[in-house]
Amino acid sequence: MASWLEQLQRELAARGLTVASIPGKGRGLIATCTFFPGDVILNQEPYASTPNKILVGSSCDHCFTSGNLRKCSMCRVTWYCSSNCQKEEWKLHQLECRAMAALTEDRKKMLTPTIRLMVRLALKRKLQNEKVIPSSSIDNYNLVDGLESHISKVDENQLVLYAQMANLVSLILPFIELDLKEIAQTFSKFACNAHTICDPELRPLGTGLYPVISIINHSCVPNAVLIFDGRTAYVRALQPINKDEEVSISYIETATVTKKRNNDLKQYFFTCTCPRCVKGFDEDALLEGFRCKNQACDGFLLPNSGKKAYTCQKCGASRDVEEIKNMRSEILQLSDKASSFLSSGNKAEAGSIYKIIEQLERNLYHAFSTTLLHTCETLLKIYLELQDWWTALTYCRLTIPVYERRAWCSGRAYRL
Repeated sequence: MASWLEQLQRELAARGLTVASIPGKGRGLIATCTFFPGDVILNQEPYASTPNKILVGSSCDHCFTSGNLRKCSMCRVTWYCSSNCQKEEWKLHQLECRAMAALTEDRKKMLTPTIRLMVRLALKRKLQNEKVIPSSSIDNYNLVDGLESHISKVDENQLVLYAQMANLVSLILPFIELDLKEIAQTFSKFACNAHTICDPELRPLGTGLYPVISIINHSCVPNAVLIFDGRTAYVRALQPINKDEEVSISYIETATVTKKRNNDLKQYFFTCTCPRCVKGFDEDALLEGFRCKNQACDGFLLPNSGKKAYTCQKCGASRDVEEIKNMRSEILQLSDKASSFLSSGNKAEAGSIYKIIEQLERNLYHAFSTTLLHTCETLLKIYLELQDWWTALTYCRLTIPVYERRAWCSGRAYRL
């Protein structure tokens, strides 16, 4: 009988893919045919998934829809949008329901998404072993078992937390014989392999473990993107991917400087060697840079040797450090005020203040500045929620040149 890896390779071969060992990276996903922009390279249902907000009913436990939710009358933990979704989940939820119904209210409050994800994973493993739930070449526990945990690199405090979480899972599932050490290691796998499930507007809905998609390595200049339709994950090509080329996605927000990206990647226990990270700091000067005060110049400023002024690398014009400091201080004060309105739900007032911030930032920062990009993205989200579609479209268009600039960083242009 073929091993689980051989079965996986056969399944992937039919999709024009193969798993291969890549020097310095471990395993990765390689194209065995050409993919074009927009092509679905891979899709997968989660081995286990859970909504972010468990007790308040933010989304359906099966399809992650947010409307017309009803709570399970027995366990009062899970929520479903329809009887069809409840039926689809029933084989798994039947055991989960029994476990949740037996919990005290205080213990139910300890059901974090990570704990519940582990509970569901353990239950699915049991049911697949007993042939109650079918398994397949891309949906079986061996794929989870084969994921890297990096447990040897985890600090002692985190290991203690994983052990405590494993004990809690064993208390929730007393009818399953669990290996606590294995459960703790699986929590470590979650930290570097689980994915945030998002809606079309990239708002987080929940967490899922997609063991085949987890094989795909990171790049700050990815050639593919991970998106979701409900809880189904899709990997789509962003640019032509040739035969024998590695498929890559981004694990983090890439519209940041090298230092921030490297820091964000620490949880995955590797150092990125993509073209942006290797070239690095010339681009960072642009992403963090202040604009030249000469409106006709598109250069960016670098601090001079005495650090009393910033000098344009293109035309030589300078701006005083105190001038820049005062402008940044004004922006910070307005940002605090705008954030306060946003958190209180007053989106219209927040939008008005962010527009003022945007104009100040356009006078201070370079057009490709990450700071300015994030302000435009905030305004885009605000006006989408206010259903002011034309204003939202304006800010959407303002972000495109910045993202196109990121796409040139590899020396190879492609449109997002």
